[in-house]
Amino acid sequence: MIKKILSIAVLLLAFSQISAQDTGEDEFGLWAMYFGTNQISDDFSIHTEVQHRSYEFGSNFNQLLLRTGLNYHFSENATATIGYGYISTDPTFPEPEGEENNSEHRIFQQFVLKNKVGAFKFSHRYRIEQRFLDNFLTGKDTQHRARYLLRVTYPVNEQWFLTAYDELFINLQEPIFGQNRLYGAVGYNFNKNVSTQVGYLKNHFTGANFDRFQIGIWWKTDLRKKDKEND
Repeated sequence: MIKKILSIAVLLLAFSQISAQDTGEDEFGLWAMYFGTNQISDDFSIHTEVQHRSYEFGSNFNQLLLRTGLNYHFSENATATIGYGYISTDPTFPEPEGEENNSEHRIFQQFVLKNKVGAFKFSHRYRIEQRFLDNFLTGKDTQHRARYLLRVTYPVNEQWFLTAYDELFINLQEPIFGQNRLYGAVGYNFNKNVSTQVGYLKNHFTGANFDRFQIGIWWKTDLRKKDKEND
């Protein structure tokens, strides 16, 4: 009897280890990102964004996120945005053969405030999302979510800077806690309109933690220049 109990315990332990590994928590994934701000008038700009996320470094697809929005600039330090996002997600690691990806259409509203304390630059982003989900297993669902991101940036010199943020996700239905993202990076300004960041993200869910390497490009364009040249 004791041998049988020990055998069952060993099998359960092995199964739990396999199940944990199948979530992809042991892998160091990659998020490759592009963010664009395209100024179309003194008060308005268009946000463009592409993110490709993988469970492993450069392989094993996890998520594709496409997002755009219309920004209204109250001032240099206050911006409101209304936007739309499309997200395709592979929720499993590894992906079973023939499995479909989940899809999501998302509408969001956000407000960003910036301030400065000494050399440190702070950014506060408040975002509300309406999420229209299509899960290939459970069907369609509508959910709502609030997000708050606090970022701090320290300029080392005109080109190099350090940046970090923490973002909390709160569901407006059960369960309340969604996730938390803690991020740190080194950034480089190629010029006043183009910069890059290379960093590390700890993505925490209830009962799961994921480590992600991030590389991103930020690009600003001024579409008003064409109008001025044609005058």
